[in-house]
Amino acid sequence: MSPRPNKILQQYQKLAKLPGGKRLFSAVVCRKAPYFSTASPQLLELRANYCQAKLKKRRAVENHIGTVHVIAVCNVLEFAMGVLAEASIPSHLRWIPKGMDVRYTAKADSDLVIEAVVDDGAWDNGPELQVKVNAKRADGTVVVEGVIHLWVTEKPAKHTA
Repeated sequence: MSPRPNKILQQYQKLAKLPGGKRLFSAVVCRKAPYFSTASPQLLELRANYCQAKLKKRRAVENHIGTVHVIAVCNVLEFAMGVLAEASIPSHLRWIPKGMDVRYTAKADSDLVIEAVVDDGAWDNGPELQVKVNAKRADGTVVVEGVIHLWVTEKPAKHTA
C-alpha cells in the first residue's frame, strides 16, 4: 500500500499535468535553495520514494576536458534527493543531509538523467536514512553512483502560548 501523498507531492502532481509545470516546479525548488540553479536541473518524475531529474550538458557545467563536472552532477544528485525527501517524508519527521558518498564510474559526455531512490518503509527505520543516487548518460552508462545519508528525527512538539 503506497502512502498518501504529502503536500509537496500533491503540488507536483497538480503542476505536472500543466504545460511547463515540471519546469515551473523545478524553478520553485531552485528558488527555495538557490545553489541548485547553478546546474539548472529539470524534474522529470516524482513519486513517493523516487525522483528523476535531468542535467543538460552545456558549457556552464563542463570541466577542462569537456565533460560534465562531477560537482555539478553532485549538485543535481542532492537536488533529486531533496525533492524526494520533501515529497516522501512522513509529516511527523524532518530530515537534514549528513553526508554523501559517491563514485565516479565513467565520463559524463552527454546530458544526464539523475535518480534518487529510497526503499519502501525506510522512513520508519531509525535516525539515519540512505538515499541511493546515480547519474546516467544518454547511452544508459552510470557515470556517478552513491548514497546520500540523511539524519531523520521527529519534529519537535509545537509550543502554544
